[in-house]
Amino acid sequence: MKKTIILLTLIACCIACTGNRKKNYSMTNETLVRLETTMGDITVKLYDETPKHRDNFIKLVKEGVYDSTLFHRVIQNFMIQAGDPTSKTANDTAKLGSGDVGYTIPAEFVPTLYHKRGALAAARQPDNVNPERASSGCQFYIVTGQVFNEDQLIAMEKNMNQARLDTIFQNLARKHMKEIFKMRKADDTAGLLALQDTLERQAKAQQKEEGVRKFTPEQIKIYTSKGGAPHLDGDYTVFGEVIEGMDAVSRIEAVKTNKADRPIENIRILKATIINEK
Repeated sequence: MKKTIILLTLIACCIACTGNRKKNYSMTNETLVRLETTMGDITVKLYDETPKHRDNFIKLVKEGVYDSTLFHRVIQNFMIQAGDPTSKTANDTAKLGSGDVGYTIPAEFVPTLYHKRGALAAARQPDNVNPERASSGCQFYIVTGQVFNEDQLIAMEKNMNQARLDTIFQNLARKHMKEIFKMRKADDTAGLLALQDTLERQAKAQQKEEGVRKFTPEQIKIYTSKGGAPHLDGDYTVFGEVIEGMDAVSRIEAVKTNKADRPIENIRILKATIINEK
């Protein structure tokens, strides 16, 4: 009899704990989405600071766009990526990652939102075809990353700033391609050098206006302890973070992949559900 009472008490406590957990979700002033995957559930919080990405993600979840899609790109110590609609019915040899929903989302770069471990961010096309760094309308990734030391972060800052300057210069140069070809054809070296100097000044001015990349003390603390993917900061929009289920993310990250970084065995998002909406 005593054992029965103890058992019933334990069951009651478990039910109470579960109920409280759900109640806490409903009472929180945050937008939460659960991704039920074949390797466990992942719960993400969507940031209000990135409203365009938040609202779009909510829309896609309600429309069932993510249901049955695959984690089609997985790289250890970096990230896991999903959201390609064509992956729902893709065969085992299909190349994935180019599927979309017919639109992009304007970038929403917020300095306080960065690529720490567990960050939820939007994939996008590269700068050469997407100079505005607009996000994919549907594809996203979750950062796993790695831990860095301060010297590595300092070197990364320098590389990031130089890479951004090079990209700005290349984008400006593309606008003068006809002029450049004409001067090359005429062997106008002086004209080419003068144009190069002008474009370099314009690139530096634009970079100064955008702001030179520099990790904050908070970022340094996180990247040297919990880790992440700091080299992506300021280039890809971070619009949420994992609040529960990083164990599932770690399991997905650890799977074997092919040369295209696609998991050998399919890892699927069975269902995406909004469990709390502001």
